[in-house]
Amino acid sequence: MTARLFVTLTLVLGSTALGELVGAGVWRLYDNAAQAAAGAAAAWVCFSAAGKRTGVPRRWRLVAGVGLIGWSAVRLWWFVQEVADPGRPIGSVADIGFLVLPACMLVGLLNVPYARPRPVPTSARRDQIALLIDSVLITGSLLALAWSVLPRDIVAWDGLDGVVVGMAAAYPIADLLLLTMAVLLLITRPGSPAGRQPLHLAGLALAFFTVSDTLRLLRLGDGPLSPIESAGYLLGCGFVALAAVSDPTHRTADPATDVAERDWLHLLLPYIPVTATGVVIALNTGAGHPLSPFEAYLGWLGLGLVVARQMFTIVDNTVLLDRVSEGQQRLRHQAYHDPLTGLANRALFRERLVLALDAHRHRGKPLAVLFADLDDFKLVNDSFGHAMGDRVLRAIAERLQACVSPDDLVARLGGDEFAVVLDHRPADAEPLGHRMLAALREPFLIDGHRIGVGASIGLVVPESGDPLSADALLRRADAAMYSSKRRGKGALARYAGPADGSPNADLPHLLAQALLPGGRPAASGFEVYYQPIVRLADGETVAVEALARWTLPAAGGPVHPDVFVTVAERTGQVAAIDDFVLDQACADASRLALVYGRPIDVHVNVSAARLGQPGLEEAVRAALARHNLPPSRLIIEITETHRIGDLPAAAAAATRLRALGPRIALDDFGSGFNALAQLHSLPVDIVKLDSTLTDVDEAPERAGAVCRSVLAICDELHITVVAEGIETVARASGLAELGCPLGQGYLFGQPGPLHRLKPPAIPAQPGSASLQQLT
Repeated sequence: MTARLFVTLTLVLGSTALGELVGAGVWRLYDNAAQAAAGAAAAWVCFSAAGKRTGVPRRWRLVAGVGLIGWSAVRLWWFVQEVADPGRPIGSVADIGFLVLPACMLVGLLNVPYARPRPVPTSARRDQIALLIDSVLITGSLLALAWSVLPRDIVAWDGLDGVVVGMAAAYPIADLLLLTMAVLLLITRPGSPAGRQPLHLAGLALAFFTVSDTLRLLRLGDGPLSPIESAGYLLGCGFVALAAVSDPTHRTADPATDVAERDWLHLLLPYIPVTATGVVIALNTGAGHPLSPFEAYLGWLGLGLVVARQMFTIVDNTVLLDRVSEGQQRLRHQAYHDPLTGLANRALFRERLVLALDAHRHRGKPLAVLFADLDDFKLVNDSFGHAMGDRVLRAIAERLQACVSPDDLVARLGGDEFAVVLDHRPADAEPLGHRMLAALREPFLIDGHRIGVGASIGLVVPESGDPLSADALLRRADAAMYSSKRRGKGALARYAGPADGSPNADLPHLLAQALLPGGRPAASGFEVYYQPIVRLADGETVAVEALARWTLPAAGGPVHPDVFVTVAERTGQVAAIDDFVLDQACADASRLALVYGRPIDVHVNVSAARLGQPGLEEAVRAALARHNLPPSRLIIEITETHRIGDLPAAAAAATRLRALGPRIALDDFGSGFNALAQLHSLPVDIVKLDSTLTDVDEAPERAGAVCRSVLAICDELHITVVAEGIETVARASGLAELGCPLGQGYLFGQPGPLHRLKPPAIPAQPGSASLQQLT
């Protein structure tokens, strides 16, 4: 671009210098010829550049080329007329052809690919009209200001035809309008890097045209312009050609503050010259100089344009307010609704519940809350993937929404938890709960998969005058839901309160209180029960399993382990229970040795989810050291209520635990998630065979085949097998005959506190020599 600019300026300078040399006699002829040639050359450059481009860049170059052709044609016509009649006067009606170039430049500027930053998107046509109004407004104000300030004797138009003067005045006015438009585009609409350099060059071209056309108007009665004065035409054509061949310039996006400043500039800039012109005209009028018709015309024109411009601003503001309102509604919906299902989220649910409680407390309006938790939903995610799980959740949300009336609120509180607020027809709460259960029992057919999902529902209906908070009411519904799970899942339980001894107490809250950091779980009803593990060959107790038990007066007595363990897993408190049992079992090891007459092993359950998590290894090491228990007497049972997500990481954590001295047992093998993959990957010393696989007394062929296979595999891997769920002598005998060395079950003793333990009075079961060696 620098080389092209140098060549252009050199050509213009040379042409101007040559014009000075040719003399006044042939200057007009030379001037018309030079300008016609410059216009034709610039038009050719525009057409050539347009052929290499597409879209808007192609269109504005073609339009500019057409304008230059028209401008050159008029100059050529003047050249012919000068040859035919050298003494003819300057200016004629034919000069209207010069306006072809400004008209084409106007079309080109209106189609510049600009993008002014705007808070409200609008159409290109609207921006084009606004740009044109602003340009006319500024141009008219500048003309009125110039007419008021400049002296009248600056021009010499006496004896000239009014049409000729009018045509001569049209050129600089059109140039000024186009120059103003280009400046506005550059200042207020900076968003198009592709059109910025061409726009700079086009603006310079218009400035040169403006200077020469203004000088021609002022000297209309003095003859032709001098070579230097008419050089603006040559420079104008040259810079239009440079704009056509210029390449896009790349700019980084303006920061937000700069965008805001430019937006304000766009709004205020047109009114700056209007204000200045108004002040000058007011001062002149106050000094006794009445308005001329031209000034009055420009004033009324400016007033009309200001009103039109304000109409655009009003429309913009109206649209902006509508967009702001829509945005606020969208943000509120996002803040109060679950993005996955579209149901209300916990925040909206709590807000609605607070309002319903207030109406219940002050106006006696009935209220009911249903709390639903999906049963074993993690199996869906683990079996089909989380994407399928999300689709199932959306389908569940649709079914739940279909069960309620439009006045009721269904919310997803998180994960697989849903809740319903009934503050219009709470008497229908129980039938509604059963409708929800029935709806969820129907399998979901998704991508050819038949997926069944159950739910447990808790219902709470506050009594009149009961001063409950929203959180307390929700905890009661949660507690009732856990009671439903304890009864076997897939059912509805109604909160009856702690006074009647029902197990519907506020379990999550009470469990959190019992397991406070630094507290004593034993003081809150927690204790450790022990169940013997015996050698089937001789009935001798070789180990005990330590099991957590919780007695809660507020819940009417003992809380079933399945219930409080599930609550602990959901609330992230299962580690506190594991650590309590671990510490108490290590502390009781010496007393257990006294009960059984010799040291025995202690099995302690640890959730598989804790493998690799901070704290487990430290807790094991600290408990062994605190109670001086030989590490070999401790067995860590991995209880896998959820699938192990990262099996290699879990195996590494189990290896580190084993290095501390304890042995590793895999609990409930053959049920749920525990399978051969875990047996292969984890460093296991003991496998506890789940009771669903040990019923050799009821299904001797099938159960016997499974047990023999597991025993053979474990024998090859040097892993000891413990059969769980032994309740009959026949089952114990059958397992012993299959070669199972150890057993556990109600036949040998139910879990009980330490002071109730005693050796089981069960006769030894027949075994083989290999059994004796294995044990």
